[in-house]
Amino acid sequence: MEYNLLATTDKITMGAACSQLWMNLRALGDPEPKVNKTRIRGIIWGQTTLDPVEAIRGLREHMKEEPDRYDKLYRVLPVLNWVNTSIDDIVAEVENQKPRVGEGDKFRVTLEKRRTELRSLEVIEPVAAVFDNPVDLENPDWVVLVEIMGDKTGVSIVPDDALFQVQIERAKLIFSD
Repeated sequence: MEYNLLATTDKITMGAACSQLWMNLRALGDPEPKVNKTRIRGIIWGQTTLDPVEAIRGLREHMKEEPDRYDKLYRVLPVLNWVNTSIDDIVAEVENQKPRVGEGDKFRVTLEKRRTELRSLEVIEPVAAVFDNPVDLENPDWVVLVEIMGDKTGVSIVPDDALFQVQIERAKLIFSD
């Protein structure tokens, strides 16, 4: 799969959220972003020519100047690689991305499941077992993000600030004045 961003929104505002994500990626300088609805209501695919982690950081900065251009988006998340939804494939991809995490760095596993029969612990335990690092659920250095979308799973090991909680951060901006 070519998509390297996932965004969440209300089920009834998917079209408007797609437009917002597309326009905001263009505002960051992406000449050809692609944004589409998924078959899962409230979930949007995004593809940026920018590095997905840097794109999210850029979106966060852009929102500070134009918060109204983010009212339909809830979260924007990076996807570094897609694999088939199997424990073995997910763990193999985590092992592939593991060198990003330094010795002694803290991590947490964040799992989102959609259209799967897998139970959370079936995924989290083998993924966490890849690391000897300390777990920190509140202030990790790295997040192991596992996004199960039916038969495909997005896997990303990213810094904690690469997860954009749009509405939480937007509310802080708007109500801090």
